[in-house]
Amino acid sequence: MTTQQLLHDVTFYGLYIAAFIVTLIIIERMIFFAFTGRQAKKLVEMTIDTNIDKLPAEFLNQDKVASNALREFLTAKPTLKNHIDVEDCIETVYIGQRHALNSRLWLLDTIVTAAPLLGLLGTILGIIDTFAVLAQSGISDPASVSKGIGTALYATALGIGVALYGLLFFNSFNEKVERINDHLKILLLRAGMERK
Repeated sequence: MTTQQLLHDVTFYGLYIAAFIVTLIIIERMIFFAFTGRQAKKLVEMTIDTNIDKLPAEFLNQDKVASNALREFLTAKPTLKNHIDVEDCIETVYIGQRHALNSRLWLLDTIVTAAPLLGLLGTILGIIDTFAVLAQSGISDPASVSKGIGTALYATALGIGVALYGLLFFNSFNEKVERINDHLKILLLRAGMERK
């Protein structure tokens, strides 16, 4: 096995691993956003008719993004002296909770960007290997040359497929992050407007 063949095979394995990682991230983030979005929306709906200070403890004690943000703000609220302190606290809590929402999306974005490049690298290495075989044996069997080039192009197709698969969910997750961020802003602003 030549070095080019080995590297070509490594790119295939890399793409299969990338597809597996993308699938794991998609499953984990889908579950996370389903529960987090539902809880944030429910808290926003509850705060329409109820003061945030009077929300049931079961909602505030959950380990979810919206509950964590509200709990953190309500803990700091008694120490806030003026409107500027309230705004600063809201911004601080909001920024602190955004990390949980964006967790692992950077990895999905990296794979979406890198997969087509890795596929292209696999194609180039496969074609180099095919031409090396041609240089040694000549064009005695055009079918094997076509097969070698076809196998090389499969790497590009796989890379683009992994990227499209990941991109579809990456864009969907970004939209979910924005929606949950809007809920967080509403909750924190409502909590900030309530009197101590």
